[in-house]
Amino acid sequence: MVIYNVSVKVESDSAEAWVKWMKEEHIPELLQTGLFSDCRLCRLMEIDESDGITFSAQYFCNGMNEYRTYIADHAQIMRDRGQARFGGKFVAFRSVMEVL
Repeated sequence: MVIYNVSVKVESDSAEAWVKWMKEEHIPELLQTGLFSDCRLCRLMEIDESDGITFSAQYFCNGMNEYRTYIADHAQIMRDRGQARFGGKFVAFRSVMEVL
């Protein structure tokens, strides 16, 4: 199993709207690609939030083929939608992990 992890720091004044968008629009749309089996959205705790609130969205897929298909066919569109909605209000860092 592979986890596509997206860590996002969102400006405090936009965090509530961002979480709502993630839960109601972004995550359901990403899961509708059929490439991911599940998603977990978490808020990082016990860290300095003076410059924003940090979240981790973890998307689970069966293997690298599904992940690569997502990146090739869907990722840019999804990222562009986030930028259009919250551009300048967040920064994101992406990583891919293998469950051992």
